[in-house]
Amino acid sequence: MHQGRRIEVVGIVQGVGFRPWVYRVATQLGLQGQVRNDVSGVTVEAFGEPSALDGLVQALSSDHPPAAEIRSLRWTEIPPREAAGFVIAPSLPGTGRRVSIPADLATCPACVEEIFDPSDRRHRYPFTNCTDCGPRFTIALDAPYDRPVTSMAGFVMCDACQREYDDPLDRRFHAQPNACPRCGPRLQLLDAHGRDLKSADPLHEVAAALRAGSVVAVKGLGGYHLAVDASSPEAVRLLRERKRRDAKPFAVMVRDLREARKLATISEPEAKLLESVERPVVLLRAKRARALAPEVAPDNPLVGLMLPYTPLHHLLLADVERPLVMTSANLSDEPIVFEEAEALDRLRDIADLFLTHDRPIVTRCDDSVARVVAGAPVLLRRSRGWVPRPIPLARPVARPVLACGAQLKNTFCLAAGDVAVLGPHVGDLDQLEVHRSYEESIDRMQRFLGCRPEVIAYDLHPDYASTRYALDRPEPVKVAVQHHHAHVASAIAEHHLDGPVIGVVFDGTGYGTDGSAWGGEVLVASAGAFQRCATLRPVALAGGERAIREPWRIGLALLLDAYDGDPPGLWNFPAIPEAAGVLVRQALARGVNAPKAHGMGRLFDGVGALVLGRGTSRYEGEVALAWNLAAGAGAHGRYPFGIDSRGALLELDLRPMVRALVEEHLAGVPAGHLSAKFHDTLVHATAALVGMVRERAGGFPMVLTGGCFQNARLAEGLKAALEPEGKVYLHRQVPPGDGGIALGQVMVADATTR
Repeated sequence: MHQGRRIEVVGIVQGVGFRPWVYRVATQLGLQGQVRNDVSGVTVEAFGEPSALDGLVQALSSDHPPAAEIRSLRWTEIPPREAAGFVIAPSLPGTGRRVSIPADLATCPACVEEIFDPSDRRHRYPFTNCTDCGPRFTIALDAPYDRPVTSMAGFVMCDACQREYDDPLDRRFHAQPNACPRCGPRLQLLDAHGRDLKSADPLHEVAAALRAGSVVAVKGLGGYHLAVDASSPEAVRLLRERKRRDAKPFAVMVRDLREARKLATISEPEAKLLESVERPVVLLRAKRARALAPEVAPDNPLVGLMLPYTPLHHLLLADVERPLVMTSANLSDEPIVFEEAEALDRLRDIADLFLTHDRPIVTRCDDSVARVVAGAPVLLRRSRGWVPRPIPLARPVARPVLACGAQLKNTFCLAAGDVAVLGPHVGDLDQLEVHRSYEESIDRMQRFLGCRPEVIAYDLHPDYASTRYALDRPEPVKVAVQHHHAHVASAIAEHHLDGPVIGVVFDGTGYGTDGSAWGGEVLVASAGAFQRCATLRPVALAGGERAIREPWRIGLALLLDAYDGDPPGLWNFPAIPEAAGVLVRQALARGVNAPKAHGMGRLFDGVGALVLGRGTSRYEGEVALAWNLAAGAGAHGRYPFGIDSRGALLELDLRPMVRALVEEHLAGVPAGHLSAKFHDTLVHATAALVGMVRERAGGFPMVLTGGCFQNARLAEGLKAALEPEGKVYLHRQVPPGDGGIALGQVMVADATTR
């Protein structure tokens, strides 16, 4: 007795070899019918014996291609009919579009083997790919994901490539970017003025130039990198000078995991993350005797390493035989360059050579950055490799939502139905070029997803560029979302939590509902509402925003507050310039241009400036990060602290800690001891604060969120301290900092406009 079933599969099921895999399974089971892409995912219509149909459903549920990700699978019976075998049918356009196109996938081992095999027809071909790897999101123009709507449409496959593409048993069956040296994209080497150097072997010439100390702009998947020899101090200094990037660490690409282990101490979870198909930059503890120029990450014990994720990278690293700095091609704080004309214009004073090619990049997408915290990955920047992978929502949004994100480390988020899609990393919206990129990225993602938002969510801060953008949009329904509520709601969404949670939110600053700067908060929150239950005693920001760039001002304010205006040895702190310090002290005493801020990040800035003698930050969070990384291993005791519980809002008072720490510092106690003790005090004090909130509000699940929880010691310590009291959640797939806040804005906006 033959039966028929229609099976609808939703998830990452296009561009990952899913249809040929279904074809092979169905053929082996003796089924007839078809499989096709549609705008929702993949639909299978199969006819045959009930046991064979059961086998197909079971295979779809439990075994699928490695890059596929199934979110839902449902089937219904349909009338049986005769079909001429099982076929892969053309894709169908339609409505009800869902995200089904995968992110870009790192080159698979089979393709790597081919490009290094002299007997293979793709030997040294830098655009080799198959259904298991290669560009996806960055070349896609529309959905469903088929070659005519990618930037490969202009490359007509040769007979050999077409045979592979048409053969369901070939691993390149329907690999949309399939190509070879005869019919596919080609490299081109240009000089600094954009002149074609007519190179017979661009990779060989670029490798020689890199070994000689040149700066080369290399066109990758989501944009250009600037590459130099990472073992050469002179080359790295030259890149810093031209790129106008004084101190912020550079990412380094190495040939394989064995080479990475020479440069950093790598745990098994870190090794797995490095070799994952997403290929992020992974922050690792650098080895002291490393073969990297100190200028790669000045005064920083961490190094950001990544492995090659395109054939071009594999070939280049093999030819150079040295680690390479691979940093986003731009001037500091500008968006990554992704178009050739733009690259030649904006990078002509930086790069000596341009290694480019004729496959257009449709969407710019910077490298992702991750770190292992508490034994598992935490995304610090969610971009290439993850975007546009959807985030499933526990409850569908009532109407499509666009969340505009924050000012710094911006990403936006589009949500429709039961999924939310975070856009690629945009960056800090202070720069005009970044803001243009932000608007273009939103427009492109809306077209790509076929999503017309009806609700616009934005940060409560009135001066954010993302807020102004939101208010200028034509949609009538707009929702302002408090910054720290959005952080907590982001964790609620990521972990599919029901009901209220206790959210510990530690970051730099965010605009509070009372108009002050928050940033050291304990909230009891659901998606629709929150209560501020505890906060950090505020510190004055002398000079406002200037204090963030010159954290000695925060250190001075901490001293004056801790010692009631008369700290000992005030001018014994090298970070505090005496002449300017006198003026700032007077301004603080009068309360002139000195807004109060509750930010935990500001505490790190101020104490770090005092102890490390670093009065200025060359990039956002530099001194806070240095203070975190200064901490010695192991337990070093705790400092005293207080909690003011007289009012409804608990306040953590760390003035006793500041006094004790300052006295030890002036007595010559090493910074490593002080930083470790500082961290352990924060863990103990926060756990005590959360305990009091739980007594007042209830024993809800706890989430740790905000940029300070990129700090592994703080996150791991607080998670361990709180777990005896209940379940504790850290971010994993969504950044804890402002790069994940847009997801929380979606949740709040949807909950408050239903």
